[in-house]
Amino acid sequence: MCGIIGIVGRESVADRLVDGLRRMEYRGYDSAGLCTIHAGDLVRRRAQGKLANLVAELAERPAPGDIGIAHTRWATHGAPTEDNAHPHATEHVALVHNGIIENFKELREELRAAGRRFTSQTDSEVVAHLISREVEGGASPQDAVQTVLPRLRGAFALAIAFRSHPGMLIGARRGSPLVLGYGEEEMYLGSDALALAPLTQRIAYLEEGDWVVVRRDSAEIFDAENAPVEREVTTSGASAASVEKGNYRHFMQKEIFEQPTVVAQTLGSYLRQADNSIALPQFDFDLSAIRRVTIVACGTSYYAGMVAKYWFEQFARVPVDIDVASEFRYRDPVLEEGGLALFISQSGETADTLAALRHCKAQGQTIAVVVNVPTSSMAREADLLLPTHAGPEIGVASTKAFTCQLAVLAALAAHMAVKKGLMDRAQEAEVVAHLLEAPASLNAALDHDEDIAAMAHLIAPARDVLYLGRGPDFPLALEGALKLKEISYIHAEGYAAGEMKHGPIALIDDQVPVVVLAPSGPLFEKTVSNMEEVRARGGQVVLISDAEGLAQAGEGCIATIEMPRVHPLIAPLVYAIPVQLLAYHVACVKGTDVDQPRNLAKSVTVE
Repeated sequence: MCGIIGIVGRESVADRLVDGLRRMEYRGYDSAGLCTIHAGDLVRRRAQGKLANLVAELAERPAPGDIGIAHTRWATHGAPTEDNAHPHATEHVALVHNGIIENFKELREELRAAGRRFTSQTDSEVVAHLISREVEGGASPQDAVQTVLPRLRGAFALAIAFRSHPGMLIGARRGSPLVLGYGEEEMYLGSDALALAPLTQRIAYLEEGDWVVVRRDSAEIFDAENAPVEREVTTSGASAASVEKGNYRHFMQKEIFEQPTVVAQTLGSYLRQADNSIALPQFDFDLSAIRRVTIVACGTSYYAGMVAKYWFEQFARVPVDIDVASEFRYRDPVLEEGGLALFISQSGETADTLAALRHCKAQGQTIAVVVNVPTSSMAREADLLLPTHAGPEIGVASTKAFTCQLAVLAALAAHMAVKKGLMDRAQEAEVVAHLLEAPASLNAALDHDEDIAAMAHLIAPARDVLYLGRGPDFPLALEGALKLKEISYIHAEGYAAGEMKHGPIALIDDQVPVVVLAPSGPLFEKTVSNMEEVRARGGQVVLISDAEGLAQAGEGCIATIEMPRVHPLIAPLVYAIPVQLLAYHVACVKGTDVDQPRNLAKSVTVE
């Protein structure tokens, strides 16, 4: 969600703070701001909307100073206005906050009763006033923070500047990530390693409940009990180079076209071509003893988990439960002894998913994590870390992370089948061979980009769009509908094709495009029969299939999209391409903000 950066520097920091914010634009935001300390004053600049508005404000009113904090805000409490933008400040304290303070109303009433005035509707401003009140009462910054943190309920990453201590910042985290960076006579705080990459590669990840006093040449870290602790300093590996679109119009377009490469890289970490076998990273539990798999994820990652359910049950014959992370803990799930809890996340910091992971860990489940950030909170808490190798995904709507997740999940399901004795060497080799075909098939799917762009105008005027699929193509229908909603703002829903006659078919008329995913194979005829039911009621069908499928059922459709003929195992990876491209080109026709769609954030670090 929100992006945080802080610098305790030797020279002017404003430009570097803005650069850090620019590197976190992918997280999603609706306002931005920074605060420096200069000549004994807190110098604050804020702007509603895009980061360019803050840059324009700084051009008119510079913010000098060699220490500062900055923030991109994704609105939770209070509209995205300049008054609600961070940093929030009093006369003595300025801070930036990622997260939600759940008890802010009672804290605000307490502070108002004591005569303090608020200038925003945010929960975050409460923290600034609480700390400021302690400082005004004579407490040191460290004592003030130590007193206030236990009073906060909810999730937070904080970076705090003090007017009377111009060589120091204090950071704290509970539930939201915060990274400490070590430089040459400079120190840094950031929401992620990518924000700090141009400044340093030497970082330490603060752990849950940690808070840190940061000076130019040192950092003192304390745990939740206020005891001094050491945290390992590692090399981040995040690229210091700016993430560029290259010749592509949008990051999302670039990331769609990167999929053959990143899926190949990901598969290369799990498949041994020398003997056509599957190899996972090292772990210390018996995969063959797993009796049940519980998959938990959000959004696009949840749909990847839905596809994986088919694979685990087909290959490993193990029962699979799958839950949306935001609902998982609240239904008090029954977790069977000897179970594997599998969590899927691009960022590894998704608040709902991380909370579900910790719940499962407390219940004695073995924890596996499929994640694109191998240094994330989820990755560090897993028994089995299964990294994807998608690289930084800047577009808010996930594309390449999804297909890389599918690649890892297919390998895991097949490997579990091998360990359980349900897949022999010949069968394993066959699965590996089909997975190795995926990158070339993804390339072949991308060859139809211009055809999809040419028919996007047929979908763009619609108010409602339906997506249909059967088997593993049902989650793809859900994912296609999500992509269209996210970036074109058209209402779209995905359905299991056979469920249309049980209610949703009432929505069909000649103004409703229906996108049907129907690769040739065992479910093709049944899917087409459902498609014909739609067409008989005036539905305008877009059929996505291979040449054989289009020859059999393409007549009478308003448009068809041809895909390569592929084995059913890799069909979900390949058919992700056309639903991504369709959403992308429809959004371009409508002129929406493809990479940073309204109201959305890349990394959802609040519940």
